[in-house]
Amino acid sequence: MTALPRRLLPDTADVGSDGWLTIGGCSIRDLAAEFGTPLFVYDEQHIRNRCREAVAAFGPQQAVYASKAFLCKAMARIAYEEEMRLDVATGGELHTVLAAGVPAASCVLHGNNKSVAELTTAITERVRHIVVDSFDELDRLDALHEIGVGPTPDILLRITPGVHAHTHEFIATGQDDSKFGFNLGNGDAMRAVERAQASPSVNLVGLHCHIGSNVFAAASFGKAVEVMAGFARPLGLPELVLGGGLGVAYVETEEAPTLTQWGHVLRDACESLGVTARVSVEPGRSIVASAALTVYTLGTIKQIPGVRTYFSVDGGMSDNPRPVLYGSGYESFLPRAPFADRTQHGRLVGKHCESGDVLLFDAKLPGDARVGDVLATPVTGAYGRSMGSNYNAITRPPVVFARDGDARLVIRRETFDDLLATDVG
Repeated sequence: MTALPRRLLPDTADVGSDGWLTIGGCSIRDLAAEFGTPLFVYDEQHIRNRCREAVAAFGPQQAVYASKAFLCKAMARIAYEEEMRLDVATGGELHTVLAAGVPAASCVLHGNNKSVAELTTAITERVRHIVVDSFDELDRLDALHEIGVGPTPDILLRITPGVHAHTHEFIATGQDDSKFGFNLGNGDAMRAVERAQASPSVNLVGLHCHIGSNVFAAASFGKAVEVMAGFARPLGLPELVLGGGLGVAYVETEEAPTLTQWGHVLRDACESLGVTARVSVEPGRSIVASAALTVYTLGTIKQIPGVRTYFSVDGGMSDNPRPVLYGSGYESFLPRAPFADRTQHGRLVGKHCESGDVLLFDAKLPGDARVGDVLATPVTGAYGRSMGSNYNAITRPPVVFARDGDARLVIRRETFDDLLATDVG
């Protein structure tokens, strides 16, 4: 019989005179009626607040937005306007950011298997840094240099520090057994440094590490700083990037450090270890996750006596695959009564032809929940829309940014014709 914790909602969340939840001064009832469901609603002021908090904690241009968490042109512009750089991991992400008017010099290119085309674009567009991930990538950069693709790019080497983050194995990246980076423990990291320093194809300016995603234990970040500081200090390189991965609370039982607290941990560790390099970080989830909620329509309530109740909505794993992939937890509520006691338990599922199409394994809703209700899941601003799919030929939902009573459509709903746009059969 617990109400939804207010802290899981976006910064501007409020309750209107009619009892409905509002975000950015816009009623969820009105947004659902205007744009339909499923629908992603982002609190634009919340996004800007988190960007500003990250910049205050680490400095202008030293907080780099990890765009894989959520990217569209409007999001790219906000991050850039708020003095963040942008981390892109594919040619498509770079194309989107450039289309938003963000200069390539404010972009950092990641990726464990960058293509020749992606590297060529990064070099010719003059991204700020290429984060090199393998010896094969150094080979590709050498080959591009030999045929005159220039200018010589500034690079960071991604180092695998051997730090185990306390998170799901699929999103842990800092351990020795990882597809990412140059292994520190087996000597590959130093061999990569020596090769890059001797190469005319690249200009080595720093090191990078990332230990995982949705990490709650600040001590894990401190350990990464300790390991990286020991490796970086003798090299005297001007840049050190400590990655992202700061976790956020998704359910009522979770607590996570703030960006400010994270900043204190990292800066204090760097200072105590004598790090003199310019230190940057790459927050993504912690910028956008709590900024959004996904709005659905409850279409079916199926009660199976002695087994469970199923609440079925008009979206599912196509707009939020995290529960299927990682067993991730979320909360649910009715925007018409956002803080009502949730006395009814069941499983919140989508409309896909999969028994595993689960959004909440243990959903709680008010006892008067009924077919036709608008239902919402909060903290869906990261890795929902960006990891979405068209499974079962479902059209992906639109995205609305709400601020000061105005709702602007930043990604329209896909149409059935969109599903056929690449079908040339």
